[in-house]
Amino acid sequence: MEATLEGFASPHLFSGSTLDAYTSGVWHASALLADRVKTVRQPYSGASVAELQEQVDAVDLDRPLGDTGAALHEVARLYLDNAIWFHEPTYVAHLNCPVAIPALSAEVLISAVNSSVDTWDQSATGTLIERRLIDWTAGRIGFGPGADGIFTSGGTQSNLQAMLLAREDSLAGAGKPREVAIPLLRIFATTESHFSVGKSAGILGLAADAVVAVATDGNGRMDPGALAAAIDRVRRDGGIPMAVVATAGTTDLGRIDPVKAIGPICAEHGIWFHVDAAYGCGLLVSTRRRHLLEGIEQADSVTVDYHKSFYQPVSSSAVVVRRGETMRRIAVHADYLNPRTATVPNQVDKSLQTTRRFDALKLWMTLRTIGSEQIGDMFDTVVDRAHETWEHLLTDSDFEVLTEPTLSTLLFRFRPEGLSVEACDELMPRLRQELFRDGQAIVAGTTVGGHYWLKFTLLNPNTTMSNLKDVLDLIRGIAHRLTSEPTAAVMA
Repeated sequence: MEATLEGFASPHLFSGSTLDAYTSGVWHASALLADRVKTVRQPYSGASVAELQEQVDAVDLDRPLGDTGAALHEVARLYLDNAIWFHEPTYVAHLNCPVAIPALSAEVLISAVNSSVDTWDQSATGTLIERRLIDWTAGRIGFGPGADGIFTSGGTQSNLQAMLLAREDSLAGAGKPREVAIPLLRIFATTESHFSVGKSAGILGLAADAVVAVATDGNGRMDPGALAAAIDRVRRDGGIPMAVVATAGTTDLGRIDPVKAIGPICAEHGIWFHVDAAYGCGLLVSTRRRHLLEGIEQADSVTVDYHKSFYQPVSSSAVVVRRGETMRRIAVHADYLNPRTATVPNQVDKSLQTTRRFDALKLWMTLRTIGSEQIGDMFDTVVDRAHETWEHLLTDSDFEVLTEPTLSTLLFRFRPEGLSVEACDELMPRLRQELFRDGQAIVAGTTVGGHYWLKFTLLNPNTTMSNLKDVLDLIRGIAHRLTSEPTAAVMA
């Protein structure tokens, strides 16, 4: 391989002259993946951190293998053989979904063409496809033609951008210098809200106590009366209400705040209303449960995570705003990239990112192949399954269930007669750790009211009640073994 006057001739860069190498590499990668998936029977191998660390550390990154096939086989051993498989029906831990095949087809195009949808001259039609999908999502929310938005890396970034827009909107009407007003800004959310709300407040330079905890109704949903009282209290104390964050699908309980009642309170007080629907956005295409999001059209901004409830590969998320002009509050122009005189659409004007993948193509391919109704049916199926599981647990004397689900998360624990609350709290983390080590099933865990609960998060419509009963039997068996052994180390 030599550098010449004509350029550096590399056989490893994608181009018209290296298509044979490209197609061979992609074919071998997909064949290797298919070979592994054929043999997958559980969501995890059970390998320990120490075992995997030793394998990774043994690789000398300064001594290349010189062959794509050899590198793929090494990666298969290190990664695929020990991956967490979200498509397995006994993976019921976090908000990870099995992914739609049309979206995987789109990934092949996205990675090779490598468009960056920050400016028109790097993406062309990619920009128009993303904007069309934002318009489609805005329509599903109930926003009018003046809506706008941008694709993001995930719910955390979407919530951050929404809070940035809310901050700038509040400062514009505060009547005080920025340096005076910023420490006074307050965000209203419940303790069930996503942790990214507090994280966003810190990133945006707000006060340490900027997030005001609003009481819930006893069922994990924001209490509108308590919200109104909290707003009045902040104003009396000299604070500036900046935003209200309602959640449509809390992480643990899957609760949906009463957005229909919260919207008018925000409008009355002139406060930015954000709805974090990262989890519950699947309801936007549900044919049976869309009413659970009634009132969401009143929001100023909405977070949607297509890579949760629309069965898209990570990453695929968006923040959508009701009034498109609010997006311009954060626009920054550079003459070399997106000058003010530009006559073409440049998405970097609205994004926190500059270089950004064309992730919108995955959703486009999915909608054009299977349609939104099938996506909604898949989401409805996992919600149905959560309710069926709740009903089943009510009849099983070995288990305690916290509350009836709203969406597809369910909190429960193994607590047969004679097992004290204290012993149960000590047992559950150990049980979860042992289940993960076994690898046959993966469940999540959380703490509510000071007590530890196991959590089913159901996003796989192929998971059956039989699968879930098998997981419960695994939990039962491990619990019986642990209660007859000396105390083991508790999972951190």
